[in-house]
Amino acid sequence: MIRVYIYRFACVWACVVFGTPLVSGQVSLLGDGFGARQALIPVSVPAGQDAHAKPASLFADRAVRGLFGPTPVRLQVDPVAALSAAPVVPLGNALGVAGLRDLIAKAEAGPAGYNAVVWSAKIKPPKAPTDMTIAEIYKWIKDTPNQNHAIGRYQFIPKTLRYLVHKLGLPHNTRFSPHIQDQLANVLLEGAGFSDFRKGKVSQKTFMNNLAKVWAGLPTSNGKSYYHGKAGNKAVLSWARFEREMARIFPS
Repeated sequence: MIRVYIYRFACVWACVVFGTPLVSGQVSLLGDGFGARQALIPVSVPAGQDAHAKPASLFADRAVRGLFGPTPVRLQVDPVAALSAAPVVPLGNALGVAGLRDLIAKAEAGPAGYNAVVWSAKIKPPKAPTDMTIAEIYKWIKDTPNQNHAIGRYQFIPKTLRYLVHKLGLPHNTRFSPHIQDQLANVLLEGAGFSDFRKGKVSQKTFMNNLAKVWAGLPTSNGKSYYHGKAGNKAVLSWARFEREMARIFPS
C-alpha cells in the first residue's frame, strides 16, 4: 500500500514539474484538429517579388491573455468559455478599419474574398459561404471530418469561428454574409489592440506584430510570418510593404 501511495505521489510530482497532463489528449490551437501541419493555401512566389496578392497558408487566432504560439499548447479548459470574459468593442466605421480588413483579406483569402474556402478542403461547402447560415457551416464542418475548414474572407478556422459567434451572441440561423464576416474580424482586430493603437497607447510596430500573430500571411518585424515554416506558412508581403500599407491606411 505504501508503495502505491509513493507511486501516485511521484506521478503527480512529475505532472507539476514537467508539465505532463493528467488527462490524455491534446487540443490544437492553430487548426481544427486535422492537418495542423499541412499548408492550408499554397504560396508560390518568385524570388524578390512581393506576394501581396497571394493568399496566406493559415489563419491563426488568439489564445487566452495572449497570442497562440507557434506550437500546440495543452488545454484543460474550453477556449470559448475561457475567453468569454473579454469585452467586445464594436469598431463600427472607425477610421482605417475597413482598409485594414482589406489588407488582411488580400493576404488571407485572395480574390475569392468573402466566399473563400481553404483550397485543401476536398469536400467543399454545398453552396457559397455567403449564402450559408452559421448552422450550415457548422454542419459542413461536422459532416466533413479529416480535412481543413478555413472559410470566408478572413479564413476563420472552426475553433475561431465558434468563439467569435459565441462572443457576439449570434443566432445559428445568421447568414455568413459579408457584413457578419467583417464584424467577426473586428473582434479579432480589437483583440490585437486596434483601439489602443488608434489612441497612441500601442505603437504601430507593436500593433503590426500583433496582427501578424493573428493572421499568418502578415509578416512580423523580422520579415517572416510568426508561424514561418509551420504548416507551410510564410508571410505573403514584406515588412516594408506592410509598413507602406499601414501608412496609407493610417496617415499621420
